[in-house]
Amino acid sequence: MMIPQDLLDQVPVPVPTHHQTATPTHVLPLPTVTPDIPRIYHQYSTEAGHKTLWVVCVVMGVSSLAFYGMAMRVPVQKRLFHMLTACMTTFAFLSYYAMATGSGISIHTTTIKETKLHVVTEIVKRQVYWARYVDWSLTTPLLLTNLSLLAGLNGASILVLVVSDVVMVLTGLFAAFSHDQAQGWGWYAFACVAFLNVAYQLGYKGRSAVTAKDVKTKSFFSTISLFTLLLWTVYPIMWGIAGGARIVKIDGEIIAYAVLDILAKPVFGFWLLLTHDKMARTSPSIDGFWAHGISSEGTLRVGNGHEDD
Repeated sequence: MMIPQDLLDQVPVPVPTHHQTATPTHVLPLPTVTPDIPRIYHQYSTEAGHKTLWVVCVVMGVSSLAFYGMAMRVPVQKRLFHMLTACMTTFAFLSYYAMATGSGISIHTTTIKETKLHVVTEIVKRQVYWARYVDWSLTTPLLLTNLSLLAGLNGASILVLVVSDVVMVLTGLFAAFSHDQAQGWGWYAFACVAFLNVAYQLGYKGRSAVTAKDVKTKSFFSTISLFTLLLWTVYPIMWGIAGGARIVKIDGEIIAYAVLDILAKPVFGFWLLLTHDKMARTSPSIDGFWAHGISSEGTLRVGNGHEDD
């Protein structure tokens, strides 16, 4: 049925007023799939960890003063072990002071779970005490130098030993700052290989070198080197369950490393120096530049004198 045109012209057409807004004819449907939001876990230290850092800081500082005092009681020719040990705890004191005051800490973000479509579902934000790695990179070579000189290890073996130790510490630092777990465990594997070489150089080469020394020195080196290697074996295990797998919380990590560092530095230092002082007659004596400086004979002098015309 046809509608006459005159009737269509009479149908009113609504015109929007200033109180109305035109709405679109087609409305887009709401999304039915929401994007995955990754879960973020925060792992920070508490008051217990903070107090532990201060306690170890004080222990390292007092031990350093004690070692410097012990050095003053022996002739300068026999102070090498004392100075190496005192420097070791001094570096540790500065490191723990930095961590206790918040200067040696960073917040690191790590992806711990990712889907096949590369969608991140779990993230961990964990405190990394990078000052601890600076401490280890300086103090562990000093400790190994003490043991190497005690055993009479040759220079080539000492160089390989110290370089392996530094590689072990640096790869541990890279592992701690890795952005995903696979990369972190790769660096951790490199650190373990370097540690095996440290154990070989100190345990095998060191024991071979010390056979040329007296019975007391051989017995003491065997005991203290075994103590050191067993203690150092705990460090990578601790890193694996704390920094690697993140099973241990930050406070537990701080306390565990605090105990290990006290045993590896102040306890080791007092044991080494007290025994070394008892073996003063058989301990090495260093003269030359170490004890007397550079001789003035045959050296150039720089002064304000003028040559005669």
